[in-house]
Amino acid sequence: MKKLLILAIAFIASSSLQAQIQAPQPSPFSTVMQRVGLTDVTVEYSRPSMRGRTIFGNLVPYDKIWRTGANARTKITFSTDVTVGDGSLKAGSYAIFTKPNASYWDVYFYTDTAGGGTPQEWDESKVAAQIRVNTMSMEAMEMPVETFTITFDDVHNSGATIGMMWEKIYVGVPFMVPSKEMTVQSIEAVMAGPSANDYFSAATFYLDEGMDLQKAKQWIDKAVSMNENAFWMMRAQSLIYAKMGDKKGAIEAAKRSLASAKAANNADYVKMNEDSLKEWGGM
Repeated sequence: MKKLLILAIAFIASSSLQAQIQAPQPSPFSTVMQRVGLTDVTVEYSRPSMRGRTIFGNLVPYDKIWRTGANARTKITFSTDVTVGDGSLKAGSYAIFTKPNASYWDVYFYTDTAGGGTPQEWDESKVAAQIRVNTMSMEAMEMPVETFTITFDDVHNSGATIGMMWEKIYVGVPFMVPSKEMTVQSIEAVMAGPSANDYFSAATFYLDEGMDLQKAKQWIDKAVSMNENAFWMMRAQSLIYAKMGDKKGAIEAAKRSLASAKAANNADYVKMNEDSLKEWGGM
C-alpha cells in the first residue's frame, strides 16, 4: 500500500511538472491579411497596449530603431514584387522596423525576419527599402488607441497604405502593386489561346486515363507544332500514336524525339525512345 501511495505521488508530481500554464499574453499575436489588386499581403505582429503609459517619446523613444510591435519582429509578406516609396521590394517576407520622431517616422523593410527585437548590429545591406512618412495626430478622437494596431487602408487596384496607430498617432506607409501589368499579361495569355504546355498536359492526361485518344492526338499534334524541339512532347506523341495503332506515325515521332533528345544531351529520353523504337521495329 505504501509503495502504491509513493507511486501515485510521483505520478502527480511528474504530471504537474509537464503541465503548462495557459494565461493571456500581455502583447497578443495577430495576423492581418489583405488582397491588394492581385497581390496578397500578410502582416504578422504582436500588439502591446498602453496600460496608462506614455508611448511615443517615452516607452518608444524618439530617433531609435523600434521593432514596431512587441515580442518577435513584425513581419510583412508580399506575394508579388511591390514598390515602396522610390524603392522596389521583391516578393517575399521582410521585418518592419521604424524610427519614430515627433513629426515623422522612418520605416525600414529589413530582409532578416528572424529573432526578437532589433538586431544587435544594424546591417544597412539588409535594408531592402525605406521611406519617411509624416505622422498624423488623432487628437480629435475622444480616447487614444489603447492597443498598437496595423491596418490596410485606402485599398485600391494598384496599391494600399499600411496604417500603424497607437496612442494618438497614425502613420501611413503607401505601397504600389503591379496589378495593371499582371492583368494585361493575363488577358494576353487568355486571348492568345492555349499554350503548347496546355495542349501537352491535356493530351497526356487523356493518354494516361485511357480517354478519347482522337482528342489526345489533336492536342499533342498542336503542342508539337508550337514547340518543334520539345523532345518530351514528341515522346508523348509517339506513345499516343502507338496506342491508336499507328505504328508508322509512332516510329516517326519517336525518331524525331530521339534526335532532339540527343541534341539536348538528355540520356533518359534517348533511352526511352531507343527502347520504343526497338519494340516497334524502328531500329
